[in-house]
Amino acid sequence: MANPPGISQSVYDDLVRYTKYSSGAYQILCPRPMGNTLVLQFTDVLTSTQGFVVRDDKRKEIIVAFRGSQNISHVLLDSQILMSPLNIPGLSQADDARVHSGFLFAFNSVASTVLNTVKVQFNAHPAYSLISTGHSLGGSLASIGAISMKSNFPNAHVKLFTFGQPRTGNGAFATLVEHILSPSNIFRAVHTFDGVPTMLSPQLGYVHHATEYWQFIEPPSPKNVKQCSGGEDPDGSASVPTTGINIPHMVYFGQAISLDPTVCL
Repeated sequence: MANPPGISQSVYDDLVRYTKYSSGAYQILCPRPMGNTLVLQFTDVLTSTQGFVVRDDKRKEIIVAFRGSQNISHVLLDSQILMSPLNIPGLSQADDARVHSGFLFAFNSVASTVLNTVKVQFNAHPAYSLISTGHSLGGSLASIGAISMKSNFPNAHVKLFTFGQPRTGNGAFATLVEHILSPSNIFRAVHTFDGVPTMLSPQLGYVHHATEYWQFIEPPSPKNVKQCSGGEDPDGSASVPTTGINIPHMVYFGQAISLDPTVCL
């Protein structure tokens, strides 16, 4: 049975909050993400992978935000569209999980730096939750990063928040993400008819993981967001034909992605 529209105010507030972190990851300099302590701003020049690790002492969170690609259409359509076996730090058993080769290469280019930084912070603050977040390509990196963090830090409470995330891997990968994190800790947001989440089609073997939160109509508000069933709910964003990159992809929950430097102050 399909879930009715509407989510709680607290879940909606979390979606807004991590949208802003994901937007801040696009900034060249982000000295105080959402007013909190910047631990590390990381960049890999070869893969153009960028983001930051931040600590929120008030909410007791360690947040890793991955930047999306400035040329997402090229990334999704280039020669790396083929999938590779999931080989990431900390994950000993991936079964038949496979992910977009380009996404995997990008994540692994910064994985050791990110994980070592998180390890230091988590050892110092073992009661803090770990948050992995990102927009667009950054959402795919965040999903891979979340299961790597949970595998490396099994006692941590890990949550995943993504915005406009393309399908990232095959069905086995989607199942693995849900198994490691639990669907209740996964928040994969889609804004109305954003075309990026559906650009990589199931015909190519790509499958979304749970849990989709679809803002199905304007304006952004808790009552206009639907918590969907599973990763490929036919009554969710999968019901809208893909149109590629469009305006809804660049605005999430009222936040213009990458264009607001105030999220870094």
